[in-house]
Amino acid sequence: MISRFIQNAGWPRIIIALFLLGLFIAAPFVGVRVDTSLSNTLVRFGMNGVMVLAMIPMVQAGCGLNFGLPLGIIAGLLGATLSIEWNVEILARLIELGAQYKISWLNEAFITTWREPIGFASAIIIAIPIAVILGWLYGKLLNRVKGDEMMIATYVGFSSVSFMCIAWLLLPYKNPTMVWGYAGRGLRTTISVEGYWLHVLSDALSVNINEHLYIPTGMLIFFAVMAIIVWIFMHTKTGTAMTAVGSNPEFARASGVNVDKMRTISVIMSTVLGAIGIIVYEQSFGFIQLYMGPFYMALPAVASILLGGASVNKATILNVIVGTFLFQGILTMTPSVINSYLQTDMSEVIRLIVSNGMILYALTRKVRAGR
Repeated sequence: MISRFIQNAGWPRIIIALFLLGLFIAAPFVGVRVDTSLSNTLVRFGMNGVMVLAMIPMVQAGCGLNFGLPLGIIAGLLGATLSIEWNVEILARLIELGAQYKISWLNEAFITTWREPIGFASAIIIAIPIAVILGWLYGKLLNRVKGDEMMIATYVGFSSVSFMCIAWLLLPYKNPTMVWGYAGRGLRTTISVEGYWLHVLSDALSVNINEHLYIPTGMLIFFAVMAIIVWIFMHTKTGTAMTAVGSNPEFARASGVNVDKMRTISVIMSTVLGAIGIIVYEQSFGFIQLYMGPFYMALPAVASILLGGASVNKATILNVIVGTFLFQGILTMTPSVINSYLQTDMSEVIRLIVSNGMILYALTRKVRAGR
């Protein structure tokens, strides 16, 4: 039984898990609270989980690891900023609809009470069609470069971020909380979501076991719902066809499956999940980060799912959960424990070394597994 577990998990993953466990054990001896560290790990897991989940559709369809995730993130950023830009109009329109169709509960008092959840939901609703369009175009491109998907995806991710650096300055936003005050146009580098949908998921049904142990129940439930949706879809006829395309495209084509269509659907799904994921991240982080903000978001997501045991041609929900917890746990614990032990603040240096080290390990290990 033990040997089978080791074989399934793999020694590298077991060593990483033991290292994380060792950090939790060592924490009290250097003055780091375990409950606070666990809370931070759970918050980071909830913030990043959906973006890691976005890797599954493209991996299963044989499109490789989605280094083009910034494209989905850009869709999410557009949804978030437009939600803030149109916040007043959206709320006023809902009140108007309530009066027009005589919906008694859809009144000003209800809108005021549920203003932040409505703002969060509107950000996702606006982002999804943008992500679908970008994902469709992205999928068409990847269908023309079969075999070089990850290289092209990396170019798409980086170039889209560079293009949006110009767009954020030119798009006609007017909300004074978002535009540069001295110029009256062009979006700021960092935009606060306070007053719109700050911690709308993080604080929903949250549990404070003591002063230091906080469980972001709402974010974890949201991740679970998204994971269940992905799992159900991957077990539908379309999802099964998508997996068949990734496993053996020639056999799938001979069976009557439209290979290019399945690949495009997987890319659209991945882009939509990336858009939703960044909005979940923003409501917890408290800020929308534009310009170069999405530039490096794909690498931690890719590293997380690889650390969880996925390969470039197979990924599961369990890989997402394990990998995200390991990556975010080590990223949380290592700086805290080492800083406390050395009695100095090297958190940023240690964070960069640890995160880049895990990314390097994940990308250089043997990742191609049989199906």
